Amino acid sequence: MNSIARPLFTLLLLMAALVGQAQKVVISGTVTNAENNDLVPQASVSDPRSGISVVTNDDGFFTLKVDAAPEVIVVSHLGYKTKKMRVNSNRLEDLVVKLSPTSISLSEIVVWTENPRDLVNIAISKIPENYSKSPQLYNCFYRETAMKRNHYVYVAEGVVDMYKTAYDKANYRDKVAIIKGRRLLSPKQNDTLTVKVMGGPVQPIQLDIAKNLDFLLNPEDLANYRFTMLPMATIDDRVQYVVQISPDNVLPYALYYGKLYIDRETLAFTRAELELDMSDRAKATQYMLVRKPSGVRFKPKEMSCLIDYKYENGLTTISYIRNTFRFNCDWKRRLFSTSFAAFCEMVVTDRKEENVQPISGRSSFDSKDAFYDKVDYFRDPEFWKDYNIIEPSESLDKAISKLVRKHQ
Repeated sequence: MNSIARPLFTLLLLMAALVGQAQKVVISGTVTNAENNDLVPQASVSDPRSGISVVTNDDGFFTLKVDAAPEVIVVSHLGYKTKKMRVNSNRLEDLVVKLSPTSISLSEIVVWTENPRDLVNIAISKIPENYSKSPQLYNCFYRETAMKRNHYVYVAEGVVDMYKTAYDKANYRDKVAIIKGRRLLSPKQNDTLTVKVMGGPVQPIQLDIAKNLDFLLNPEDLANYRFTMLPMATIDDRVQYVVQISPDNVLPYALYYGKLYIDRETLAFTRAELELDMSDRAKATQYMLVRKPSGVRFKPKEMSCLIDYKYENGLTTISYIRNTFRFNCDWKRRLFSTSFAAFCEMVVTDRKEENVQPISGRSSFDSKDAFYDKVDYFRDPEFWKDYNIIEPSESLDKAISKLVRKHQ
């Protein structure tokens, strides 16, 4: 079994949360593709003046809460031109931001023609100069959800602080503390199934490939992969090399398929898209599953993760992480299995680098903890107040309202 430290995400396959009304100035709207009007999920929306940012939900919708109305907001997404949109203080809601797909002129750039493994090695060597050289404190919004078949059975979400030491230091002092959180559970007894898989609020510590090299970018693990150069892409109007990785050896544990995005100018890692190899279900189960009830057979279908970074003022910082889990469970003496899906995502909404103090061990969230056990059930519509959050998608919002009525 791979010795990589893995965070835990407790799925009680149960549920949480209402969306509060912000007390600050609120800018809201939808991000779409300018060519076909398709919604653009997970687009970054930020106020460049304050540095506060959020991401769009699965419906392309966002809300951004700031102290004062900004003159412009900046919206970006992989494969689109970054949009700087002027904001009218008299109209801050129902904005429509249209992003134009970008194209790359190969005549204007230098194409990497060497071994792509060498490019990855160079990017690793440049981590100390491309990422923070001092401790940072990040304010983040975190949400985890679970679905049974096509309906939500569990939601938990919260605001957390994340402390990270400099990127040339080990990550053993990096910690996460829950500021506030809430949950909502399905009241149906047959929706309940306790399963533990990878994930949780500590995921930006464990899955930060540039800081925690033991997760993927260490020589021992990289030796087991094949590297292929793919066509270049753009993130925040910056050209990115794209290196595809795929398993090249048969090992006792599962490896990843994925893409690594490397900034052409700084050679910093800016994005990683990873998907666990499911060709051997026993190995995938060994990697994903931590605990399950006796008598339940766990059948993995997907485990993928997205790690996004943002380049700002000469520094590359982690900005967004999303994990997806899909699996089936069946019980002995039952004819059909039940499909489940689980998601956890975290977005960095603010960042501090002055007078930063470490999070004490007593206040920190441990990788063995369950987020569900650390937060309470709330129905207060003002719960989030001034905090920036990832707005629930329409389907999630309806599911939350339905479960609240059942609890009432």
